[in-house]
Amino acid sequence: MVSGPSGTGKGTICAGLIASTKAVISVSMTTRAPREHEEEGRSYYFVDKERFEAVIAEGGLFEYAEVYGEYYGTPKAPVIEQLDRGMDVILEIDVNGAMQVRENMPEAILVFIMPPSLEELRRRIESRGTESPEHIARRLERSEGEIAQLGNYKYCVVNDDLATAIGSVAAIMRAEGLGAGGGAGAGGGLSAGQDGSPKDEDAVALAEKLRIDGHAERIIERYKTGDILVRYKG
Repeated sequence: MVSGPSGTGKGTICAGLIASTKAVISVSMTTRAPREHEEEGRSYYFVDKERFEAVIAEGGLFEYAEVYGEYYGTPKAPVIEQLDRGMDVILEIDVNGAMQVRENMPEAILVFIMPPSLEELRRRIESRGTESPEHIARRLERSEGEIAQLGNYKYCVVNDDLATAIGSVAAIMRAEGLGAGGGAGAGGGLSAGQDGSPKDEDAVALAEKLRIDGHAERIIERYKTGDILVRYKG
């Protein structure tokens, strides 16, 4: 699972991972109407509220939320089907959704995408030119609450450079036994590959560096002071 505040570039990172690994992206379900160029089963699964609520009652969602009167959620069946086929599945998801998925699928690997600084996050949101100062302030306030959840994640990747961030998440997938069609949690650790052979040493070393391991408060403090690009540990 890849999540983080709005403006961190998690969607672009996920797109880069799909292009560079054998993983597939999870498709969400929603009750809102399709927008121009959105495709059924590719952009979203578009359903009415009656159907969405029936899926909730059936326990068919890993997570869901209601936003401005419309439902959004992650259906279980397509994810499980892909995993059963030996594919790795990437969920681009917000923090609240990630916590729900973690409850339903404890073996999921949680990666938090962190902006390099508060100032840079503000600049990225403002550069869109689509929101009022009031909306920007609310987004930044929400981001603070999301970043406070960092300790619930296994890895933290700072998106200061897009290519580096994509490579970092790909290394995490490699170190965890993912990224090669192994299914979630394959490999069971950082010591051996899916066939028992040693894993890529560089990927393992980078993944170890990016593990949070109780350093969440320290990482958050470095984010606030603009010093987050220093090693998390040591």
